[in-house]
Amino acid sequence: MQDSDHTSPGWREYVGIAVALGVLTVIELAAANLTAFRVPVLLVLTVIKASLVALWYMHLKFDSRLYSVLFAGAIVVLAIPLTLILMVLFQYAI
Repeated sequence: MQDSDHTSPGWREYVGIAVALGVLTVIELAAANLTAFRVPVLLVLTVIKASLVALWYMHLKFDSRLYSVLFAGAIVVLAIPLTLILMVLFQYAI
């Protein structure tokens, strides 16, 4: 098994990502009070937060770019359409 060629991010980068996730959470809480575009806004913010967690805390940013593309592609191709389909099936107002 070969050692990886990358270095892990330092604590400052982890704290920066944690702060960014906190700010996105506050924005999500504010967006929950929207009436017109609540669901699309929350979906976009959720995708951003999930990507940040996967890229930094799961170290996908430092692995092959293919892993990042596959992860993001799965969210866009599977999770978002599935959420919208379920909303339509259960007659949730978008």
